[in-house]
Amino acid sequence: MKSHAKVVVIGGGVVGCSVLFHLARHGWTDVVLLERDELTSGSTWHAAGGMHTINGDPNVAKLQKYTISLYKEIEELSGQATGVHLTGGVLLAATEARLDWLRGVVAKGRYLGIDLEEISANEAAELMPLLDPKQFVGAVRNKEDGHLDPSGVTHAYAKAARKLGAEVERFTKVEDIVRRPDGLWRVITNKGEVVAEHVVNAGGLWAREVGRMVGLELPVLAMEHMYLITEDMPEVAAWNAKTGTEIIHAVDFDGELYLRQERGGMLMGTYEKANKVWSEFSTPWNFGHELLEPDIDRIAPSLEVGFRHFPAFERTGIKQIINGPFTFAPDGNPLVGPVRGLPGFWVACGVMAGFSQGGGVGLALSNWMIEGDPGADIWAMDVARYGDWATMTYTNAKVRENYSRRFSIRFPNEELPAGRQLKTTPIYDLLAAKGAQWGVSYGLEVPLWYAPSGVKDEFSWRRSSDFTHVAKEVATVREGVGLAEISNFAKYKVTGEEAAAWLDRIFACKLPKPGRMTLAPMLKDDGKLIGDFTLANVGDGEWFIAGSGIAEQYHMRWFEAHLPGEGSVRIEALGQKMTGLAIAGPKARDVLAKVSRADVANAAFPFMAVAKMDIGMAPCLVGRVSYTGDLGYEIWVAPEYQRAAFQALMAAGEEFDIGLFGSRALNALRLEKNYGSWAREYRPIYGPLEAGLDRFVAYGKDANFIGKAGALAERKLGGKLRLRTFILDADDADVIGDEPIWFGGAVRGWVTSGGYAHHPKKSVALGYVPKEIADESDGFEIELLGKRHAARMQAAPLFDANFERMRG
Repeated sequence: MKSHAKVVVIGGGVVGCSVLFHLARHGWTDVVLLERDELTSGSTWHAAGGMHTINGDPNVAKLQKYTISLYKEIEELSGQATGVHLTGGVLLAATEARLDWLRGVVAKGRYLGIDLEEISANEAAELMPLLDPKQFVGAVRNKEDGHLDPSGVTHAYAKAARKLGAEVERFTKVEDIVRRPDGLWRVITNKGEVVAEHVVNAGGLWAREVGRMVGLELPVLAMEHMYLITEDMPEVAAWNAKTGTEIIHAVDFDGELYLRQERGGMLMGTYEKANKVWSEFSTPWNFGHELLEPDIDRIAPSLEVGFRHFPAFERTGIKQIINGPFTFAPDGNPLVGPVRGLPGFWVACGVMAGFSQGGGVGLALSNWMIEGDPGADIWAMDVARYGDWATMTYTNAKVRENYSRRFSIRFPNEELPAGRQLKTTPIYDLLAAKGAQWGVSYGLEVPLWYAPSGVKDEFSWRRSSDFTHVAKEVATVREGVGLAEISNFAKYKVTGEEAAAWLDRIFACKLPKPGRMTLAPMLKDDGKLIGDFTLANVGDGEWFIAGSGIAEQYHMRWFEAHLPGEGSVRIEALGQKMTGLAIAGPKARDVLAKVSRADVANAAFPFMAVAKMDIGMAPCLVGRVSYTGDLGYEIWVAPEYQRAAFQALMAAGEEFDIGLFGSRALNALRLEKNYGSWAREYRPIYGPLEAGLDRFVAYGKDANFIGKAGALAERKLGGKLRLRTFILDADDADVIGDEPIWFGGAVRGWVTSGGYAHHPKKSVALGYVPKEIADESDGFEIELLGKRHAARMQAAPLFDANFERMRG
């Protein structure tokens, strides 16, 4: 075994071998994979081997499509058969709600290049003869589903990597990982030590144990997962003889089942409600090519549905039940990327769908390590989407919930209960008493809307029980004054003698003067967006930054990676050390004037001003800015003072009929101002010109800010896309994101977010289209729930187009 390597990959499952292959294919051949046993030991060897392109996140779906397309290449390069069977499949709907969901999947496939087609239940039965069409209301045909040989694929990755110069060391158990003073990593094994510049934790079932070696507690948990293989079925033999093809895959979402042919019989797997955790707190190192004791009673309810939906199974014996552990993250997506605070330490774990996602994970991680960027928008897989709040107990609760709901519908207005009330603000009880209906953001409870007694969310693809109540909250803001809690924003404090110079390089904007704020785009090296913030110059060398709450860890990783080494700049993520309130509406200034001795008249405290002032007795930082697009103020206050500030504002607002509004009303309000948001309109695949943030980029400033060359190139060439706002002729439903935008009879773009703007009473969609058609006003359509609706470009904001109210 070599004593030095550029990269050490830990774990010889399909993910680790994919990472090794991609690194070698990209030219990094001084790489070695360490596996404590044989390759495929752990979860890989007993996987059912299915592969599919469908994913709730379109960017992950792209990587899954890439993964499936890669198998032919690694088979040819390695000479190792992968056993790929591209049979295609059907996705089945037993309810109209499920069929609506599948129509959204078909629509999403139009701009992803995935060949999907809605078909009837009878047509599905013609393709998959074992199903009873009377049990279903419709289906979707997918021609890219299939299955493979898990061992063959893993060894193909490994053999291809070896041919390119990489090394694989089996029976080499990693016992510790230690970072040296020079930043290199000592990977200590039972066979000696390897010193490496980079370490990749692809430990699978042992990812937690590998993470703990460097002080990292990863949010992953293994669940027992069962599938059965039947005896030979005459129906299968008859179909094979008649058509010369295998029986295609089927996913029965409402039955929580997946099926495919296995030799002369069938394989049926389930994500049962009565699930079971495996090895909850630590994984035994001596576990290997072993299976767990089957528990057919636990999956009996799912089998009963399976027998009803697929009657031939009831007449067939079970040859084998496979029960093995697979790891999951709390939301079911992988954990991929660099770990904040551990330079050179990377993770590629929690990949439960390894044969659909493993290739994409390897590609993204190798790009990231070599080029400094994953080469795709992989936010849904980024390990930075979780913070310290994702404790073991939280992870266990959410993984159980996710497993049991893997095939369940998640409606756009549905909030899931597991792991809740983890983080709350000091006024949680006061808002709950007012009828707050709660969601969660980065672990924090946030008010979505306020319900009268006896009214709750009714989950639906269409406008629901919150609709009229959100409308009232919007009216409260537009006609008088509303108050919202905004503690879910991320907050940062920057100080130090070089703070201004550092911020001038990190952000593409012109730095504000003391007592002023500005919108601050942050760019990657290639000029694409990596963040959008509000930057405030508080004065006396102190800077305050507000940004997307869900991206706190993501952005801190970027900030810290670019800090000067001598400690001349200090940045702190304030988290819930700083809470927030916002007031907005034409009466907002009147309320603020009653609770503060500061002069808040427009001349003294104009738009984008910032100052420290007392709200009642509470010391606060107040900014004259509002995401509602109305006259408004954001108020930042230490948690011990939030209650006092809230009560002072509510008391002062009584004479102006102040009311509370939640994030759903805020979404409606920002839509009529054409305001985008991080992780929807603003993502690292878009440039500032494309995203409409070009006016905030100070191309002429002296500082050579990160991404300047890329942004200038985009400006010169014009980019490829434009973010636009559309008014939709909708029926009883509104877009939520990822719907296709049609123009000239073809899909030309996609929706990023939207909803109903209650004040102008319009259904609104934001989305990207090619720049060549971005100034066309008519001719657009947006596909929603299987129907194409006429859409018109809305260039000017629906509300306060001249910004008179916001600035007045």
